[in-house]
Amino acid sequence: MKRKEIEQLHITDYDYPLPDERIAKYPLEKRDASKLLLYDDGIISESIFSNLADYIPSESLMIFNNTRVIHARLLFRKETGAQIEVFCLSPADPEDYAMNFASKQYCSWHCMIGNAKRWKDDILTMKIENGGNGILTLSAEKIAVTDKDTTVRFSWNDDTLSFSEILEIAGKLPIPPYLNRPAETKDDETYQTVYSRIEGSVAAPTAGLHFTDDVMTSLRHKGIATAEVTLHVGAGTFRPVKSETIGEHEMHTEFISVPKETIKAIYENKHPLVVVGTTSMRTIESLYYIGAKLTINPVAMPHELFVSQWEPYENFLHDIEARQSLKNILDYLDRNDADHLISATQIMIVPGFRFHYADALITNFHQPQSTLLLLISAFVDDNWRVIYDYALKSDFRFLSYGDSSLLWRTHNKMK
Repeated sequence: MKRKEIEQLHITDYDYPLPDERIAKYPLEKRDASKLLLYDDGIISESIFSNLADYIPSESLMIFNNTRVIHARLLFRKETGAQIEVFCLSPADPEDYAMNFASKQYCSWHCMIGNAKRWKDDILTMKIENGGNGILTLSAEKIAVTDKDTTVRFSWNDDTLSFSEILEIAGKLPIPPYLNRPAETKDDETYQTVYSRIEGSVAAPTAGLHFTDDVMTSLRHKGIATAEVTLHVGAGTFRPVKSETIGEHEMHTEFISVPKETIKAIYENKHPLVVVGTTSMRTIESLYYIGAKLTINPVAMPHELFVSQWEPYENFLHDIEARQSLKNILDYLDRNDADHLISATQIMIVPGFRFHYADALITNFHQPQSTLLLLISAFVDDNWRVIYDYALKSDFRFLSYGDSSLLWRTHNKMK
């Protein structure tokens, strides 16, 4: 399907009734006790997530997103009593995530501002009791304002603390707005995957919330290989498509980092590739277009490897074999003596998208009229409505803390 046809897709065709009582406000006490919907070549059945390994062939390769959710919400109170929320989106200075989190005394972030009309040009301050280490003072100053975000410079009075530690002390976890409740202490544990390691997300890769140490052990015992990617999930993941057609919707940009060993594992893989979550899917499918760019320009600069939302629907990038695209990236990393591919992606996966690597997808049940639901529709050849109707009639729990599904692509039937 060509770009012009894609742009005319109507978002109302991807709607369904979702009663509030079907939205899981809290996770189950045991993560892996969630229900698991199984979809394979048009046949739907169900099980329990703790049995996941039973439904994945041995020697398969599974891809996980190891990002970790940060305490991105900073709530400042002005002397007038007005509350200003500063929601950290992505680092501005230093631009590198790791360097920014390691910053001492000051750094800058691109932010969303809640109650922005009440924040003029004054400097916001927050005083927090820092255990037995006295009072911590955090300040926020506006540097620049655009249509998309506000750049905020943070500074603090304790030069022993990194910005990562400042967020842990002063910030709040940004749970999804559709939960319609404030974050609670237990969310600090339940809204992180058991394999989260790399700080940077403002939303969890929720497909991974069902995994436990026991599930991971069962996968290893069956001879299923695992590999990791990092995509820092942005606030745009909560943003519904408000335009009538897909062509009017702008996807948010997200940071990705893929270890060379993961790219090599996908390149050498000859067995089913099972992707955990839509964030992992967007990451590995972005690899194809990055490798295609390197065919055209083998010495491309890092910023030239950015994947825009419409590139998958431009003909000039579809002439390269999928494994060759990965080989191009491996050669690029070798030439640059790099062990990770660092880039960003705005990729939008909708019906008409051509998948290059994934055979199966583990994912939750997503919001109506969302880009995540469009991705599901693309993956299961527009059979999403049959799957979602079954889930609704069978008491599956929906959205971030809801139940899970294992979806196989039609041409890759589970053996």
